Amino acid sequence: MKKMGPDASGDELYWDPIASVEAMFPFDENRLRPTPEHVFLGNWEDRNWRNVPGPFYGAMTDSCWVGRIYAPRHFLYGDDNDGDSEFLYRQPRDSDDLTAVLRGMQADPFSGWARDGDVHWTPALVREWWGNRNRLLEWIAEKQRHWIYGDEAEREAVSGLLDYRAYIDADLANDLRLYLYFLDNGNGPLPGVRLPDV
Repeated sequence: MKKMGPDASGDELYWDPIASVEAMFPFDENRLRPTPEHVFLGNWEDRNWRNVPGPFYGAMTDSCWVGRIYAPRHFLYGDDNDGDSEFLYRQPRDSDDLTAVLRGMQADPFSGWARDGDVHWTPALVREWWGNRNRLLEWIAEKQRHWIYGDEAEREAVSGLLDYRAYIDADLANDLRLYLYFLDNGNGPLPGVRLPDV
């Protein structure tokens, strides 16, 4: 089994990014949202259901389609309304991922991101989310049909849809098992530890 990232402490298989946010936040004095307190104003109740379980999630984010500029293997766009708010389809697994994700979140003019997912996700909710993944797969297929013939940004976002689909089919279940262990124990599992079922 592979670590989620090279920054995982010791031999743990799960890297907790929250401890690194303050130190790694991409400060830019010319930004309107220069600190985490200005960026993470999203509420759990408003989260986009497409967010992958984990510490970060989009809730009432913008529809400017900027996240993929910074972290194309993490951000996607989608809402049930006409606008396409941003959400996270892959949690950061190391410091490079986290820096890119934070830059994308910092670019959100609505400050609709949140970093308190660990407080709200429970093992039961993670399993419920995973159990409803067919809804997500249907949404991905529908968006792909719609965006494949769209403008340049939509066609580029199709690559994110395909990556999300591949992630669901391959590695996401194991990443969720690592996250379930983290939620249950407050730390990442060591090699050889039996992981909970998703």
